[in-house]
Amino acid sequence: MGEVYLVRHGQASFGAADYDQLSDLGHAQARHLGAWFGDCGLHFGRVVTGSLRRHKETAAGVLETLPAPLAPPQPEIDVGFNEYDHTEILTRHCPALADPAETKLILAKASSPGRAVQRIFTEAMQRWLSSRHDDDYTESWNAFRGRCLKALWRLAENAGEARRIVVFTSGGPIAAICQSLLDLPDHRMIELNQSIVNSAVTKLLCQPGRVSLSYLNNFAHLERAGSPDAISYR
Repeated sequence: MGEVYLVRHGQASFGAADYDQLSDLGHAQARHLGAWFGDCGLHFGRVVTGSLRRHKETAAGVLETLPAPLAPPQPEIDVGFNEYDHTEILTRHCPALADPAETKLILAKASSPGRAVQRIFTEAMQRWLSSRHDDDYTESWNAFRGRCLKALWRLAENAGEARRIVVFTSGGPIAAICQSLLDLPDHRMIELNQSIVNSAVTKLLCQPGRVSLSYLNNFAHLERAGSPDAISYR
């Protein structure tokens, strides 16, 4: 039986000029995970990342922290594990968000900007998931989920040979894969996506022709750090 560990990237630089890089906390989360993998004695026969910078930086932080006897092979890149285009999803739902000045105005009018962002994003995701507006998107929900599942099955077919594979990806692919494996309605993907902690681990078990969920959203390595500030969701 093979094992696939899906790791969400560490906290990215939300609000910065370049979102696609880890924050200081994101780098620390990666190191915490590497130490936890090391303490568990986990040796990975393959390492896979999406092509995004935050995926690669998380992988580097984890792998650099592993003790030498557990050093895995060099990471491979599979774009099938890349995140959906959240900017396109948001602006198709609310075109005004394409203008930074309009975005600031919308948030300034809200009594709670954080809740306003969450509400708008949830509504935008619901629109995307509905499949009623597929022509509006470069990649529809069904195309995105299909891409992520194909990437998973490419790994699952050879998981027995590598025995244990770690994949550094994003919350969207992890949520889409788990939604499919658990046979949940499409809209439940939003809840799954929002619940996945930065650097959390989801473990899958692979047998010929079958993949099953072992555990979801494990962030024991962050709880072990002993600080609530170590845990982040975006």
